[in-house]
Amino acid sequence: MNFKKVLGLGMVAVLALGTAACGGGNTDKTANEKPATGNEQQTQGAEQPGEKKVLTYWTDDRHDQEYIKELIENFNSTNQDNISVELTVLSENYNQSVDIAFASNKAPDILRLKSANTEMFMKKGYLAPLDSYLTDEMKSKFDGLLMDGVNRFDGQVYSLPNSGLTLRLVYNQDLFEKAGISEPPASLQDMVDAAKKITDYGKKEGIYGFALNFKNPKSAFERSVREILSLSGYQGLGFDLKTGQFDFGPYSQVIEYFKQMHDDGSILPGAETLDIDPLRAQFAAGKIGMYLSFSTEPGVYKDQFPTTINWAGALAPTLEGKQVGTSEIVSAGTWIGINDKSSNKDAAWKFMEYMYADDVLTTYHEKGFGISIVPSIAEKATNPDTPGMEGFLVGEHDSLWPVTPNITPEGANYGDAFFKYMLDGGDLQAVVSDLNARYNDALSKAVEKGDVKVSPDPSFDPSQLKAK
Repeated sequence: MNFKKVLGLGMVAVLALGTAACGGGNTDKTANEKPATGNEQQTQGAEQPGEKKVLTYWTDDRHDQEYIKELIENFNSTNQDNISVELTVLSENYNQSVDIAFASNKAPDILRLKSANTEMFMKKGYLAPLDSYLTDEMKSKFDGLLMDGVNRFDGQVYSLPNSGLTLRLVYNQDLFEKAGISEPPASLQDMVDAAKKITDYGKKEGIYGFALNFKNPKSAFERSVREILSLSGYQGLGFDLKTGQFDFGPYSQVIEYFKQMHDDGSILPGAETLDIDPLRAQFAAGKIGMYLSFSTEPGVYKDQFPTTINWAGALAPTLEGKQVGTSEIVSAGTWIGINDKSSNKDAAWKFMEYMYADDVLTTYHEKGFGISIVPSIAEKATNPDTPGMEGFLVGEHDSLWPVTPNITPEGANYGDAFFKYMLDGGDLQAVVSDLNARYNDALSKAVEKGDVKVSPDPSFDPSQLKAK
């Protein structure tokens, strides 16, 4: 399929479907360092002409950090407004770190936003509306891409889109061949069988068939079960779009296969303490047969963990080996936002303008850090030159899905609950019933408070989300 044609001509239609139906002066802090303190005088006074303005920018993205550093260094050395941006890269607990920073008046001026946290940050008063800054040119550039519930809330825009992430099975072609596996698994049973074959082949050398970053089970399942379910025709985060209620029954079907891989000994030992970067290091070293993740992975293996293994990305297996739905394009509506309490909002917007320039967005796509969903960029950009990216490009089996209500239940989240079952066993139906009750109770309370809006769609058809 012609990649540019899919994005340039089909993406706006897919976005509309998703809307209707409802990841020099520069400094970098690594994951284990204490986060930067930010602008401690956020609310005291406005910007003064000629003063040095130091902006702090927090992100939890690591796959693109070298490029972002280059962009920031260029901005710091070339802007005419005496603005300097400092970058902090956080590895985990990003949302909690942001909460703590705002509570202590030490929040960054600029934040990396994703579809999973934009609404939450907006409701907490963290984000500044951008409408007063948007020029006619920018409004035209992003026309048709601004989605309610994603980057626009109560009629105001809080972030602009850049790229989306596809989800794929990442697999070691060398290990597949050595274990006698001719192609990526089509069904979950195929995946269980392949994981066992790879483990049987390589266990003596520390090679195992499957792994995920189970140090954070919810994160692990969001890059794996989510993909499997959406291709199988179910919303990937446990929400039933037809009824407007949470139903973790389909989710539990996938977990049964994950538990089987655990019981077979096919999952890399110690995975319960594994974060995503250590997993990637093990995969790059040829110790893992397959895992599931985002289209950030090709950039990771080009720059962060260079590898000599032959690997590729493929559509994830489904429950029964048939693609009833579509692979969800995630984090496709947001990228950067501004702290509403910052005293340097105008300076922050100048940095945002720089980051959303055509040449920056085009290079971001071509380097393989994300797949552009902005038609004017996708139409002129060349395919990413990153090895392995060909398996992650948007095709006929990819689309946006309607937004899932963002709620927090009392007790364990679904990731922790299902991972505990994977390790310890028990009554899976009881786990599902408990999750359904707690999540739907939290949903009802959020709807009553007006924090969440739910519109059941009995006619929802996942097959109609496919890009044309």
